[in-house]
Amino acid sequence: MRIAMVTDAWKPQTNGVVTTLQRTVGQLQKLGADVRLLTPEGLRTVPCPTYPEIRLTLFPHAAVSQWLEEWMPDALHIATEGPLGWAARAYAIARGCSFTTSYHTQFPQYISARLPIPEALVYGYLRRFHGRASRVMVATEDMRRQLRGRGFRRVVAWTRGVDTDLFVPRQVPKTLAARPTLIYVGRVAVEKSVEELCKLDLDARKVIVGGGPQLAELRRRYPEVEFRGYLYGAQLAAAYAEADCFVFPSRTDTFGLVLLEAMACGLPVAAYPVTGPIDVVREGLTGCLRSDLRAAVLGALGLDRAACRAQALEYGWDEATRQFQSNLVAFRTLPMRRAARLSNLFPQRRLKSKRPLGGPLSLADGYERSV
Repeated sequence: MRIAMVTDAWKPQTNGVVTTLQRTVGQLQKLGADVRLLTPEGLRTVPCPTYPEIRLTLFPHAAVSQWLEEWMPDALHIATEGPLGWAARAYAIARGCSFTTSYHTQFPQYISARLPIPEALVYGYLRRFHGRASRVMVATEDMRRQLRGRGFRRVVAWTRGVDTDLFVPRQVPKTLAARPTLIYVGRVAVEKSVEELCKLDLDARKVIVGGGPQLAELRRRYPEVEFRGYLYGAQLAAAYAEADCFVFPSRTDTFGLVLLEAMACGLPVAAYPVTGPIDVVREGLTGCLRSDLRAAVLGALGLDRAACRAQALEYGWDEATRQFQSNLVAFRTLPMRRAARLSNLFPQRRLKSKRPLGGPLSLADGYERSV
């Protein structure tokens, strides 16, 4: 099976979307699929306003047209709602092709945290993007209910996994200390509410792993907090395992892969009772979900680490990828005569690129676990 995936989120970005796509590609290849990604790599891009780590592709329609027509996949999945995603959507609609999309990011909340733009307006933008998809994949049942309540149609489940070989509990019991260690792993950005952990009124060691546009500000305001920047692989797993509780102050996530990683390391979770944690964390068993984050931390610290590990073992990337694959639809095209009349919408011209567009991927091409 030839699977085309189009995504605006890709390396060197460090986030759950990139991790999910990398893991899914690797598992699809193990299942025998021929998978190719079209990403901003090798294309002309500009930094995203207020978030320069994200690069936005300029004038991507010709690149998308060239790539899809030369390869002609059996299935097309559009992972993100950025410029590449919109170009792939437009191409597919113009030629009568079927495609699937996924909803990874709570853009209405992210944007409203930065700019005075009503959430309803952004939801309208997203409804239009996903409205022509044969299926819209989301990570949790709560997210599915929310989107259907907002007028999204054909919303289906695509869960996530965790590498339980990399993320493991500490093997040697930790020396008892008067102060527990609280850790957060993820983007350091206003929509993640990381400052709520920094200012938490608890006698505890606080560790923040990750980077983002708010990192410099929080470092300056909270010198007593340990900001470690990005950690990867074994170093990241070790940082989890050294802690006593994983604190997740975000109210805007659709899932939260870091929740599974923390639990795989035996960490109970303290979080708000919102989308993501309410679908992943088992209240009173693997974490505490409270509207008062301090109370959530105090409740989580007394939970059984073995139970956290046991729940994480239920989430495998192999099963998540089979679910993704079962959601795909056949990429069908219009009769050639009608397609020819529409071809002027997508000019066919060769693009100068730093690499072949959408070349085949391998695990060696990109998977290094990150926050």
